[in-house]
Amino acid sequence: VQLVESGGGSVQAGGSLRLSCAASGVTFSGSCMSWFRQAPGQWRVGIATLDDEGHTSYADSVKGRFTISKDNSNNILYLQMDSLKPEDTAMYYCAADLRCSRRYLGALTQLAYNYWGQGTQVTVSS
Repeated sequence: VQLVESGGGSVQAGGSLRLSCAASGVTFSGSCMSWFRQAPGQWRVGIATLDDEGHTSYADSVKGRFTISKDNSNNILYLQMDSLKPEDTAMYYCAADLRCSRRYLGALTQLAYNYWGQGTQVTVSS
C-alpha cells in the first residue's frame, strides 16, 4: 500500500487549497480514509474522515470549511480546504484503514490507521 499526498503550498488567509492523496494497493471502496495534520511542536490530529459507506466526520476546528471526498475509480482521496486560517498551517497526512477493520479504535485517532502518506505542507499567512 502506498499513499502519496500532493496539493499543499502557501496561501493567504481566506484562500483555498485542495489536497490529493493518490493510493495504490488499496481498494478505496472498502476502506476508511482520513486526513490528519500536525503543526510544529504539536501532536498529529485527525481532522476529516470518510468511511466505506460514504459517511463523513470532521473535527470542530475544520467543520464547515473543509470537505473530504474520494474518487473510487481513480483511488484518490481529496481534502478541499476553504476559508483557510493561519492556524491551519501544518503538515497534512492521509491515512488508510483497509476494510475499516480498525474503526472501533476511533475514526479520528491515529491508532485506527496503519497506512500513511509522507505528508504535504500547508502554510497559511495572515
